[in-house]
Amino acid sequence: MTALAKLNFKSVTRSTQRDPVVARRDKLVAGLKEQQLVYAAALKGEDHRVEKSKWMNNEQGERVLVKTHRRVRPWFFEQDGGWYVQCRYGARVIAVDCRNNAVFVKTLKDVGAVLEAFLSAAQAGELDAAIAKTAERKPRIKPGAARAAQDG
Repeated sequence: MTALAKLNFKSVTRSTQRDPVVARRDKLVAGLKEQQLVYAAALKGEDHRVEKSKWMNNEQGERVLVKTHRRVRPWFFEQDGGWYVQCRYGARVIAVDCRNNAVFVKTLKDVGAVLEAFLSAAQAGELDAAIAKTAERKPRIKPGAARAAQDG
């Protein structure tokens, strides 16, 4: 008991609450940092691949952990004689300036500057309103529900 008597005991409940604005911002920043890696690979003419683990059954029927590679899709693409860069939150495209969903640049080398601008804006919190608008879920309306509500 003498070893425990030297310790300072307290009762505490652990707070697992996290500010949702900061969580969304961190998710976007992580995505933009990954896109910088995709951009660096695109400059070399390669695909950026991420290693992931998944469980599969082998020939004996045992479940084993297998390492696989998955290609990361870029947020930039070539069209109209230049490159378009989009900022995404998950699968959704963010309208960064609340009207347009992409930035147009002439060459692939200019894409890096746009990604860096998006990253600095996200870290500074300038995109929080656009992220919140993109992240909010819209209620799903069944195909006949709008017409039934109109007739009723």
